[in-house]
Amino acid sequence: MITMESLAARAIQRETPSRAEALAVLSDQFALLDVVAAVARVRRHYFGHRVKLNTIINMKSGLCLEDCFYCSQRLGSASDVLKYSWISPDEVADVADRAVRVGAKRVCLVASGRGPSDRDIGRVVESIDAIRGKQPEAEICVCLGLLKDGQAARLREAGAYAYSHNLNTSEGNYADICTTHTFADRVDTVRKAGAEGLSPCSGAIFGMGESDEDIVDLAFGLKELDPDSVPVNFLIPFEGTPLGGNWELTPERCLRILALFRLIFPDVEVRLAGGREIHLRGMQSLALHLANSVFLGDYLTSEGQPGAEDLRMIADAGFTVEGIDEPTLPKARHDLVALRRRGAGTDQPANT
Repeated sequence: MITMESLAARAIQRETPSRAEALAVLSDQFALLDVVAAVARVRRHYFGHRVKLNTIINMKSGLCLEDCFYCSQRLGSASDVLKYSWISPDEVADVADRAVRVGAKRVCLVASGRGPSDRDIGRVVESIDAIRGKQPEAEICVCLGLLKDGQAARLREAGAYAYSHNLNTSEGNYADICTTHTFADRVDTVRKAGAEGLSPCSGAIFGMGESDEDIVDLAFGLKELDPDSVPVNFLIPFEGTPLGGNWELTPERCLRILALFRLIFPDVEVRLAGGREIHLRGMQSLALHLANSVFLGDYLTSEGQPGAEDLRMIADAGFTVEGIDEPTLPKARHDLVALRRRGAGTDQPANT
């Protein structure tokens, strides 16, 4: 008979649960608090009470020709999001500098689109150089879509540390969320990034109609790619997208998914990412006992919890920010990030 305690003990030894055991974690076979308490032991074993902070910089917003059903930047989206072309390297560096000063260790440079042209790679290289000029120790992650041969190597040579490209859902479910590229395309890019010297970062989005079996299929598929970090996103159902009415997640569902990913990736950075505020709600701090990394502030086209509240939540839950003993709390959200309403006036909230 399996128990949560035995699953946690095996995870500490880096033993992956079976498919049946993984499905049991997602079901109501084990009480939720028993799941969290057991799996928190795995998190503490490998990461102690440290929380790594990350920030997103949206370098190019909207204008995407892909049709990912969950995305407010998709082709044909009626979502009211800001659309702009590439921001300048100086703007990127300024946003990164503010984020790092309040505790962010990883800076994620993101741009909409199917994948970068060689000219786009040049733009990103310039932004990496600008960030390095202000924050030479920042861990830079790039997320530009599907890569061509040699592009990851150029980013690595410029000083990028990681490349992020989520699988998002299971292979069997993929055609239900996107028709303009395939699951195999995404797998190819993750492998290409790793082979060309970048740390592979790949995760998922949940709340898109997937079954328990889809979640387990995806988790094991990611395991085969051996990523160094795994972002766990929860769908933000943007009006004007095909998944705009999907409000199927509960705090318990989110916590069970996080627990499963910690068991499957015991010593890997599991990052609490988009949608945590609206789906975990008052149980966000409980999720920190499962995930060891979190995005600070805002996301690509939606506001997150204010940075100051994130830092207080981390401290109140008994955790410390990785690399900083006492981070300076920002006075307001726009002190941490910028560009949410780029060009719309200086008194608007931020967007990264």
